[in-house]
Amino acid sequence: MSRSANPGEKARRVLVIKLSALGDFVLALGAMRAIRAAHPKASITLLTTPPYEGLAKATGFFQKIETDGRPEGLKATRALLKRIREQKYDIVYDLQTSGRTANYFKALNMPMRKPPLWSGHAAGAAFEHKGPERERMHSIDRFGAQLEIAGLGPETTGGQWPPMPDMSFVRRALGDSPSLLPEYFSIYGPYALIIPGASSHRSAKRWPPERYAALASRIAEAGVTPVLIGSKAEAEIGQTICQAEPRTKNLVNRTSLFQIVTLADQALFAVGNDTGPMHMAALSRCPGVALFATSESDPSKAAPRGAQMIICQAPTLDELSVRDVWQAVQMLGAIPGRDKVAQT
Repeated sequence: MSRSANPGEKARRVLVIKLSALGDFVLALGAMRAIRAAHPKASITLLTTPPYEGLAKATGFFQKIETDGRPEGLKATRALLKRIREQKYDIVYDLQTSGRTANYFKALNMPMRKPPLWSGHAAGAAFEHKGPERERMHSIDRFGAQLEIAGLGPETTGGQWPPMPDMSFVRRALGDSPSLLPEYFSIYGPYALIIPGASSHRSAKRWPPERYAALASRIAEAGVTPVLIGSKAEAEIGQTICQAEPRTKNLVNRTSLFQIVTLADQALFAVGNDTGPMHMAALSRCPGVALFATSESDPSKAAPRGAQMIICQAPTLDELSVRDVWQAVQMLGAIPGRDKVAQT
């Protein structure tokens, strides 16, 4: 444990660093809320990247959001570090804990300089979170352990521990905008979300599109509209699924991050791969079935939390059949009249 003292309510300037990716960002929202609670009088700045600026603003946790957290080139990096030094932050919470942010710490910790207190994994940080157990933790637990070393906990933040994210801030920030309703997308009646994407460089984390199409058919036969969501990168996958099962509603590349949240909080359930929108759905209290290739990721460290979630896992996703996933969907108990639905 560090001998440094967290400034707590005395802090005037605080920096939080969280650059990406989508799932990691939303899983850090609980930690961000805890930091806000621990420093109620501080001006808190978030250093991030452009895709997460809107979400960050909607939380209300930050007075300032900077989106150049991944500068390109030496000149831009020096400008970023100069700005951080000039702000004279009382404490920096590095929630990214990457090689990049460790280098930021080293650059700010040059001899003859007085760096801010630093919470993160960088060697020599005032609140250094290290040890082999760190790499075995679920992200939410890891954030909680990191903040504990920095002196935060339920007694300083007034909430559960580890701090759980939730997406309720979206409704508070955006209100009853018509664009947040299922009807905005011509969705009427019960529906389920299908989330067939994953990182573009991790294709092994994607269940085959033809199996999603077969699953969509079973969902549609049960009287529930299958609704596809995803980014532009999943456009071809979405077309493949919809061509095989035309009753599917294709919203791939048509939803904002906010709309994903509000669609999820009214959906009967979600089925998807190990990807950011599945975390958003679970944190919106949408039950679901998450598909994991254990050769690619460990559910104990990456499973969605926040709602009832059944994990379907196999060494590779090719080994998961449509029947496996459909049985898991039925176990959720979310399908109306499910007792009348075929069990095959």
